[in-house]
Amino acid sequence: MKRILILGGSGYIGEILYKELCSYFDTYATYCSSRSHKLNQHYYQYNMEEGGLETILKEVKPKLIISALRGNFKSQLEEHEFLIDFVKNNNSRLLFLSSANVFDAFHHYPSYEYDKTLSESIYGRLKIRVENGLLRLPTAKYVIARLPMIFGQHSPRVREIDWAVQQQIPIEVFPNSVINVNSDRKLAQQIHFIINQQLSGIFHLGSKDLVGHFEFIKAIVERRNHKKASYKQVFTSNEIRYLATLPKENRLPAHLQINYNEVLDDLDLIRKII
Repeated sequence: MKRILILGGSGYIGEILYKELCSYFDTYATYCSSRSHKLNQHYYQYNMEEGGLETILKEVKPKLIISALRGNFKSQLEEHEFLIDFVKNNNSRLLFLSSANVFDAFHHYPSYEYDKTLSESIYGRLKIRVENGLLRLPTAKYVIARLPMIFGQHSPRVREIDWAVQQQIPIEVFPNSVINVNSDRKLAQQIHFIINQQLSGIFHLGSKDLVGHFEFIKAIVERRNHKKASYKQVFTSNEIRYLATLPKENRLPAHLQINYNEVLDDLDLIRKII
């Protein structure tokens, strides 16, 4: 059974991936300070700024490392440089969760897997630096999974919307922004497929269609039966601004693709079950 190590396994995305993969693979993960993970023997305590990653790698001996690390950017960069060197010199691969923000300097059109990256944000530039390190490796050694905004019943973005409505605080929206999105449920299935099929390269894991940011946030508010939401419209430009990543070279099978209405349906479905 393939042994997997998820770095950042107590975070929102990391925990979703752990739950998806642990029944099918010999899966381990790290947590920083979460008490709820301390009793799980497959979780290792790891503080990125204090070190200790080398010890965990020696003990777990993963065939695949999934990086869902968050936190201090300088520490992230140092740890990823170490990871890239590790997979280069060991029988291991790295699946890096990147972001649509590697293209946030391009405003006029969606971006595809092998388009030039350019970012105006510190976050996007961090992701580009890690990606560039991976691109120097043989393709079989890495997966770069670029993620759009991720939504789910317990996702930070949905909880922020719920909280803003409850506190009667306007929800910040960007009327001129066009995005694509994904659900946490579908993302976990997509990552599972990539691992199971031993795929490599760059993948854009967002909805196959685009939607206005304001339109999508209003739809979430309606699906969650909020009656009295208000909005703060933010215009960063007078022009339509795209922050969307679409697949061209590395398309997943039809059953693993999703559109933005299905992302909204996922929220409804989970809400009904709960």
